[in-house]
Amino acid sequence: MRPWRDDDAEALFKYASDPEVGPRAGWPPHQSVEESREIIRTVFGGETMWAVEWKETGEAIGCVGYLPAASSNLQIDENQCEVGYWIAHPYWGKGICTEALQLVIDHCFNEKGFTILWGDYFLDNPASGRVMKKCGFVDTDEETRCPKLEVGADRPVKVMKLTIEQYRRN
Repeated sequence: MRPWRDDDAEALFKYASDPEVGPRAGWPPHQSVEESREIIRTVFGGETMWAVEWKETGEAIGCVGYLPAASSNLQIDENQCEVGYWIAHPYWGKGICTEALQLVIDHCFNEKGFTILWGDYFLDNPASGRVMKKCGFVDTDEETRCPKLEVGADRPVKVMKLTIEQYRRN
């Protein structure tokens, strides 16, 4: 994981223009390198989102991070956050999201002092739920909708939760 850079725009476009990727995470496929560059500057910039870098090439192949309560898709308290991630299609099923999410979890609990982490995934994307389960999240048995999403605001998501106590037990 590393901060996003402007020169990641071409790699981001290559992967984020894939119609199999964005809609699974709640955003439309990117239409141009310029759009990807703008997303890097406005959405991925800052201290809560990181590029997932393929070590062999240095290429950004995904994104992982967290949303504080004010930006979350869920109604959560100020001492809580929502985690999120996506990975380029050629890298699915390799454990990369699980590894990246675990680093975000460690950061959120140990560095930022959050007490509860939340996650959600579309029902038709159970692989995302498996990533969270591997990292210790538990199913809340709740479903909701995320009206802030650009794509899928009308589709239900499954809500997952990880408390600091659960994290410390593992």
